[in-house]
Amino acid sequence: MTNNGQQDQNFLLPEGSSRDIGRTAQRMNILAAKLVGETVRTTLGPQGMDKMIVDALGDVTITNDGATILREMNIEHPTAKMIVEIAITQEEEVGDGTTTAVVIAGELLKQAEDLLEQNIHPTTVIKGYRLAAKVSQKILENMSEKITAKDKHILNNLAMTAMTGKVAEDAKEHLGKIVVDAISHLEDSSNLKNIKIEKKVGSSVHKTELIEGIVIDKEKIHPSMPSKIENAKIILLNGALEIPTTETESKISITDPSQLQEYLDMEESMLKKQVNKLVASGANVVFCQKGVDDLIQYLLAKEGIYAVRRVKKSDLEKLASSTGGTIINNINDVTKEHLGKSGLVEEVKVGDEMMTFVRECKNARAVTILVRATTDHVADEVKRAIDDALGNVSSALANMSIVGGAGACEVELARNLRKFAETLNGKERLAVLSYAQAMEVIPRTLAENAGLDPVDVISDLNAAHQNGKKWAGLDVFSGKVLNSLKEGIVEPLKVKTQALSSASEVAVLILRIDDVIVAGADTSMKGNPHEDLD
Repeated sequence: MTNNGQQDQNFLLPEGSSRDIGRTAQRMNILAAKLVGETVRTTLGPQGMDKMIVDALGDVTITNDGATILREMNIEHPTAKMIVEIAITQEEEVGDGTTTAVVIAGELLKQAEDLLEQNIHPTTVIKGYRLAAKVSQKILENMSEKITAKDKHILNNLAMTAMTGKVAEDAKEHLGKIVVDAISHLEDSSNLKNIKIEKKVGSSVHKTELIEGIVIDKEKIHPSMPSKIENAKIILLNGALEIPTTETESKISITDPSQLQEYLDMEESMLKKQVNKLVASGANVVFCQKGVDDLIQYLLAKEGIYAVRRVKKSDLEKLASSTGGTIINNINDVTKEHLGKSGLVEEVKVGDEMMTFVRECKNARAVTILVRATTDHVADEVKRAIDDALGNVSSALANMSIVGGAGACEVELARNLRKFAETLNGKERLAVLSYAQAMEVIPRTLAENAGLDPVDVISDLNAAHQNGKKWAGLDVFSGKVLNSLKEGIVEPLKVKTQALSSASEVAVLILRIDDVIVAGADTSMKGNPHEDLD
């Protein structure tokens, strides 16, 4: 459309509005998407670098996790936000592969831009991309290797692969074993909410441990209570241990001192009944979601009962899964059948704070990973690495399939897509070939981040795959070709299929946009997209 034509179109809009049409709109959208991909691209792989993000309050985040980087950047550009959503979706669905998904999306749009410059219509590119995405899912499924839940060695490798290139890499063998052991306790390996991750600074990452039970960031409520209870019988109460309040506003009228004493005696009697009920049940540990009256605290301490108050609802639910106890609403309802059991409940000083450890739970269906690190920044990054590893192992167990890492999967996928493209006629063939070319961005980026020549690397990898070595990947430390499966560099199939699916869908969505209208006085879209991503 000519400039005059665009001005005529803008005549319809309110003053201060802006509008980009046709090729201009596509170019601006693709540029924004590519910039997001370039932002996280340098973090990919074992030799990837970290980003330091400082927010408006001066808080610092140091990470190479794609989703965390993009979330903390607070990107405003609407097209760039679509790419950010890929990373967030990838993180929520499978826990890992966020950077891969974003980088592939950016490269798909870069390849599409070359086709558009050759006057190939966007609908043709979209058709080819959709076809390639569909075929890619089948190729990935066919090339994957099957595993079982008993393959602990492979599961450990999955966890360690997720942590490679992160702060936690030095302790990846120790942490990998913890991750696999933690998931083995779950009734459902996909229910990662039952794995609590607690962070405490003051020690090395190698001191991180798995507790077969739950760690509560609370101390006992009375100093006279025992600090350790063996053979614990636990009550989980989501109410309060206090004098119950009336639902309606009420007043008590006292006319002489004796009535006041009677009222106080009655209150004390009610509180003692609650304690007697607890003692009669056989409980020696109480976790209460709400408050505990001062007198009850004293009486519980006198009975040798360990008690914690203001426990979060989520922690109470995890305690129920771990100890086999039942959460009760009213202390009058408690019976022996409601009690949870654990081998040990103790108060432990971790760093500068006291915490309650519920250990040695038989058949624990909820566990805790206590992350130790020397600083808060390191602890945060170790937690993110463990989250990725948990996602990797859980995803692999979901469909019992894995693929080789180190770029092997993408090179093999590209090779098969090129073979498929030979069966096509018309311009869709060019789009499928561009899609195949985009897959090689992963091994190329791994090479670039390791300071290697990407041309030589891609050439060597393609030669190996042509000779039938489908798991030939890049050793980023030596620059040579290795067998990724044999070397234990593996990833869940689900991570790859989800990343490819998300990247393809967002690329198609962006390519379908040929008109960008920004209403009102906000003309941020008219400027340089670099400014929006700063």
